[in-house]
Amino acid sequence: MQSSASQKEFDFVIVGSGLGGLACATILAMEGFSVAVLEKNNQLGGNLQVYSRNKSIFDTGVHYVGGLDEGENLHQFFRYFGILDKLKLYRMDDNGFDVIRFDDGSEFSYAQGMDKFREKLIGYFPQDKSAIETYCSKIIEICAKFPLYNLSVSNENYHMDGEVLELNAYDYIASLTENVCLRNVLAGSNLLYAGVKEKTPFYVHALIMKSYLSGAYKFVDGGSQIAIQMSKSIRRHGGVIHKRKKVVSARYDEKGAIREVVLDNGETFAGKHFISNVHPSVTIDIFGQERFLGVYKNRVQNLENSISTFLVHIAFKENTFKYLNYNIYQHHLNDVWDGVHYDEATWPQTYFICTPRISRTGEYADSMSVMTYMKSSETDQWSETFRTVAEPGERDEAYEKFKSDKEKKVIAQLENVFPGISEKIKHVHSATPLTFRDYIGNKDGSLYGVMKDSASPARTQINTKTRIPNLHLTGQNISLHGILGVTVSAFVTCFSFVNKDKLIQKVKNA
Repeated sequence: MQSSASQKEFDFVIVGSGLGGLACATILAMEGFSVAVLEKNNQLGGNLQVYSRNKSIFDTGVHYVGGLDEGENLHQFFRYFGILDKLKLYRMDDNGFDVIRFDDGSEFSYAQGMDKFREKLIGYFPQDKSAIETYCSKIIEICAKFPLYNLSVSNENYHMDGEVLELNAYDYIASLTENVCLRNVLAGSNLLYAGVKEKTPFYVHALIMKSYLSGAYKFVDGGSQIAIQMSKSIRRHGGVIHKRKKVVSARYDEKGAIREVVLDNGETFAGKHFISNVHPSVTIDIFGQERFLGVYKNRVQNLENSISTFLVHIAFKENTFKYLNYNIYQHHLNDVWDGVHYDEATWPQTYFICTPRISRTGEYADSMSVMTYMKSSETDQWSETFRTVAEPGERDEAYEKFKSDKEKKVIAQLENVFPGISEKIKHVHSATPLTFRDYIGNKDGSLYGVMKDSASPARTQINTKTRIPNLHLTGQNISLHGILGVTVSAFVTCFSFVNKDKLIQKVKNA
């Protein structure tokens, strides 16, 4: 590419092709702007990426999705993007899409739809009927306070009032009932947001729970199809997407606005506006620490990220393990909130189990994914190493042994849930916090970015606008993580450039 003097100036240059970057690019391209998306890796999509080993397909981040029933929020967003009818989806079990399972073998299912969910829970805990009804009403009440979640716009700030933000999830659930088992069941899927007893706000729990109750589906053959279809939509509307383009710095005009971004190979991309889909603290590193106010920089760089994960992928021998059309949240603990502060000696104490839906699978599963918490400090000794498809590096034998030992521990625990599963396994591989760090581009492999804190909500809120006049942020750190949270965040980012009332009307009319 020539120097920036003779190259095209885009209306928007977007750094990072995670869902937030792709969603912003789609919205802006559909609104007639010229858009370029720059991705450092070989594959688009951030947490939407999949990979295959020995002909088995594995998701890295997205194992199921909610809000996809007719008329629900994500259903309409995907319709608006023009991708809904192109996605291969498989509806999960109506009577129990998630199963909360405990050490004694007891199981409790979440049914789809708020009414069925409520009735099923009351069936398990008839003596706690009023607590369950209060809980379900509270979820509906809280979700009603987030305009975009309900496809409406409000002139208020998108970050809600203090009362909503300061309500703690653990405390609220504990206030409803003395029944410890019911408390554990209500919070049993808290791996979805890496719940921390002292910190996680109830609104995070509520928005995520209601989303899955509004239509839980698996992506057939993996979640990367979202990235594939959105990138087609971007190109169809004139946008361009470049892979293996790592942005390392920026050049500024005399007014302090970004003129162009600079890649690690010296190439430049010029733009009127820039959107970073990279973690805010990494964004500060890329665009220059000196460009941000010290107070802001210190706050963002000292925010605590949610914990990382160890992800085990198991491929089965043919026709040996039945396909599960539900997920299992397995807890070997008396309190489901304690998994995040695990003891390495008894790890893993809490984990998520799913069997991906593959187009060729019928009665039997091709594979299984098991996701459990892992602190990034466990892989610190290899933190200087780096390994992706775009930048292949090596890690030593000690790292491979570390992974292998951890895989064995996970499979030993799985034997408690599925006795004899070891005999059915063809091969196993895994991803550590370093894998997520390298592919997602944050500093510690954090699963869900900045941890929300009910004790000081304002501190963990990050605005889409920055001090650099033409640099905006998007992604999971803006509103909420997950497919729905990141999609909503992209709309919030784009409201700076597009009439929000007209835009949301287009979503509703899609």
